[in-house]
Amino acid sequence: MELTLSEEQSELAATVRSLLEKRSDSRAVRAAIEAEHGFDADLWSMLCEQIGVAALGVPEEHDGVGAGLVEYAVVLEELGRALTPGPLLSTVVAVEVMLAAADDEARARLLPRLAAGEVIAFVEPVDGVATGVLDAEAASVLLVVDGDDLLEVDPATAEITWSPSMDQTLRLATVRVDTAAEGVTRIGDGVAAAARARLVGALGSACLAVGCADRALAMTVGYSKERVQFGRPIGSFQALKHRMADMLVRVEMARSAAWASAAGLAIGTPDAEVLVHCAASYAAEAVADVTAETVQMHGGIAITWEHDAHLLFKRAHALGQLFGSALEHRRAVPLP
Repeated sequence: MELTLSEEQSELAATVRSLLEKRSDSRAVRAAIEAEHGFDADLWSMLCEQIGVAALGVPEEHDGVGAGLVEYAVVLEELGRALTPGPLLSTVVAVEVMLAAADDEARARLLPRLAAGEVIAFVEPVDGVATGVLDAEAASVLLVVDGDDLLEVDPATAEITWSPSMDQTLRLATVRVDTAAEGVTRIGDGVAAAARARLVGALGSACLAVGCADRALAMTVGYSKERVQFGRPIGSFQALKHRMADMLVRVEMARSAAWASAAGLAIGTPDAEVLVHCAASYAAEAVADVTAETVQMHGGIAITWEHDAHLLFKRAHALGQLFGSALEHRRAVPLP
């Protein structure tokens, strides 16, 4: 299994990062979370039209790029680094659910729409209600699991309520679905859809966490070179060097785990599911620890609204619950 990026993947990362540096700085992120659906629709259009991020994992016969999960992982890491709000994670889940569980007619109809950047949300309700649904408010279609069935549901027939959360960069909703409503269509296997969504969602959360942790590390190192105490930059103190070195180790191990799980899940290795659970567990705890260190090492400035440290810290803890906690993922790994 190759755990380094190819030239094309590195170029993809550089292109996305360049755009985000121009269009998703701190001020832009704060403006985006106040937008109607919690993200910058113009930036999302640029990412889809100029770079094709939504289409990366969509097969070419359905107007996609024909790449896969590793390319999605590369872009999610960059979005995580910039804290960019947007529907890519929900798009990745929807694409993978369609590929894993939908029938040919539904794929032909919905995958080109996903590739073009249309938002389609995955919903797995319990007794007709699902909480913490990503980007449901912006969705034009809901993919709903109802027992053994995967259903296509018009959002107009569902009750969708925004769920305010501590992390304002992720847009979550509570969705009440009436699967007996007019126009609801069975399009595939609900069991396969749910299984794929959980794995891909966990992988995507891990990739976002890696980017968030990497941003936190970079901020901390940069600040340690600027902040002077006792006549010296605080980064020159040995104790703080050790703490930043530990942060770097956590980031790089989380990145390696995320890339390995993306590659394994993309090609269907026998250990792919275990790799995803390991990556999700490690990345969730790593980003929580790294962002906590960021707050500590920035001192008082880190707990002000104007500084971005609190955004990183809140994103870290939200990602640690989004598709399962670190403990839940460890429990899913079989004992030797």
